[in-house]
Amino acid sequence: MKSTKVKSTTIKNAMILAAGRGTRLRPLTDTMPKPLVAINGRCLLDRILDRLAMYGIETVVLNLHYRGDMIADHLAHRSRPAWKTIREKTLLETGGGIKNALPHLGGDPFFVINGDILWKEGPESCLTHLAQHWDGRRMDCLLLLQPAAQAIGYDGPGDFFLDQNGIPRRRQEREVAPYVFAGIQILHPRLFKDSPSEPFSVNLLLDRAIASGRLRGTTHLGSWYHVGTPQSLAETTAILGEEKHTPFPG
Repeated sequence: MKSTKVKSTTIKNAMILAAGRGTRLRPLTDTMPKPLVAINGRCLLDRILDRLAMYGIETVVLNLHYRGDMIADHLAHRSRPAWKTIREKTLLETGGGIKNALPHLGGDPFFVINGDILWKEGPESCLTHLAQHWDGRRMDCLLLLQPAAQAIGYDGPGDFFLDQNGIPRRRQEREVAPYVFAGIQILHPRLFKDSPSEPFSVNLLLDRAIASGRLRGTTHLGSWYHVGTPQSLAETTAILGEEKHTPFPG
């Protein structure tokens, strides 16, 4: 189920999580960071940046750690959207990495996108779809969820249930949930109030938001591809075939 639309919020800034090692995609990621893995000649990172540019994002912040120099060198050819990198000497995990970037993301809600995901749009951009469902009066975090049965290359037990009001519930042990987190979300900086100073997962803050009733979810209306292993990467490449991604002229 989808949450009810409110007046669309314009999101100006975004963060791409690009520091991870991508160990499940070895041996390919022994020599490159996962965001630079290419499908049909266009790497995952450029596909994400193209979508952010088309949406109209002003500034993108990327956290770098594993083979960060390769990502920084790759970014040098891009001017749109404007980008900034933050080096992590030690991995801060997802929550710590976002918290570390907050001074560069402003005081308004912002997108956070995993740097290793691949999706196709539905009737509208999924970023526009998320922004249309953001309501800062009721939420501190809004997740994009993909129906697990339609998540190509994914065979896990799912992540969330979603009620008719767009309120997610985490899957419990031995449950199979109908939705998987699609790696795209809107967060408000207030979510990080009183968060740990040491590295931590953003899931800690999502659980707090669930407990306080400040987490919502909405479903992706297009297709979504899980490229976490060499096998799922090969499956995704085969499904997409010769389909070309139109680059944003940036």
